[in-house]
Amino acid sequence: MWKPELLAPAKNLERLRVAIAYGADAVYLGGQKYGLRTRADNFTDYDLEKGVSIAHQHDAKIYVTLNAFLHDADFEGLAEYCQFLESIEVDGAIISDLGVLRVVRNSSNLNIHLSTQASCLNSYAARLWKDMGVKRLIVGRELSIAEAGLIREQAGIDVEMFAHGAMCMAYSGHCTISNFTAGRDSNRGGCIQSCRLPYQLESNAKKENDLETFISSKDLWGIYQIGDFFKHQICSLKIEGRMKSSFYVALTCKVYRQLIDAYAAEALSAEMLKVAAAELQSVPHRDYFSGSLETPAGSDSVFGQLSGVNTGTQKYLGIVLDSTPQEIILRLVEPLDRGDEIEVVPFQGEPIRLKVEQLFSVTGEGIESMRSDSMVRIPNLLEHDVAKFNVVRLSQR
Repeated sequence: MWKPELLAPAKNLERLRVAIAYGADAVYLGGQKYGLRTRADNFTDYDLEKGVSIAHQHDAKIYVTLNAFLHDADFEGLAEYCQFLESIEVDGAIISDLGVLRVVRNSSNLNIHLSTQASCLNSYAARLWKDMGVKRLIVGRELSIAEAGLIREQAGIDVEMFAHGAMCMAYSGHCTISNFTAGRDSNRGGCIQSCRLPYQLESNAKKENDLETFISSKDLWGIYQIGDFFKHQICSLKIEGRMKSSFYVALTCKVYRQLIDAYAAEALSAEMLKVAAAELQSVPHRDYFSGSLETPAGSDSVFGQLSGVNTGTQKYLGIVLDSTPQEIILRLVEPLDRGDEIEVVPFQGEPIRLKVEQLFSVTGEGIESMRSDSMVRIPNLLEHDVAKFNVVRLSQR
């Protein structure tokens, strides 16, 4: 049975490896310029070449973001960069700007994907973009799955949709708050997520009427619409999150991989969806909602809670750097104490629980605890194989 592509974000090479290991068919990422996430680690030319090689060894694809809206001065080196991307066999370039589209076409034979930032919302625009050389549309997030499917059918072009992650309440992401509050151009890669901050509206009449609020959206999830993505032949389901952790990338890829494969095998059940929802609740997130995937997003899509922001039910502990039958070497993002219970999240199957009875430094010295941002060794007491790039979380108490 035909299946949509699962497309995951990568901030760096580690996350690229994690995404592919946990089931992504393709990864999107940014280079040092021309993209919309300048605060991400982003990929040097060397990293890009290595990342493409890794992906292709695992039959995965790499799409590079060139989706910033550029001023004339920003075009310097773009043509040469496109030629470089073609030379290392990048599978596609994601663009928003018509000028960038022209440079990409004139300088290379890269497949061109239209960014959601370009706000393609109808089949008339879709046909025009297709005539201009675009091979895939990442449609605006204001569309339902059914509307996106109609565009695919009427325009005869592949259509990709966001299925999971943070949402921008500005129209197709065209926000300029950061421009005014921080002097950073949101549409040229400078967004500092000003909408995620708490604001206070002061009343001149009564100070007690002051209101703290958010001007940001709840997070999108499309787990209950998997069948609709299949029905309308949406070619790629995209996970947002190039600024997110390896834990986030691993869990979201694993969940959507399982659901896509289960639906294709006619085995998707209510129990699987229940487990999937619980797993997605474990990673940092705002309240989830279905966005405009079925009906237009309304007032209930606004995230208005001032507590519990970006919390998950489980805490990301670290990632496996190496594993032998005798020991597991972890890089920690949180402190670890002897006696803690941890869970290794395998690429497939159920989490593997382990109590840390012994803890060693990288030099082999027995210790009681280890701080975050460190490496640590623990005995491998598991009957299951633990693999490099498995993410590890603290068990719920």
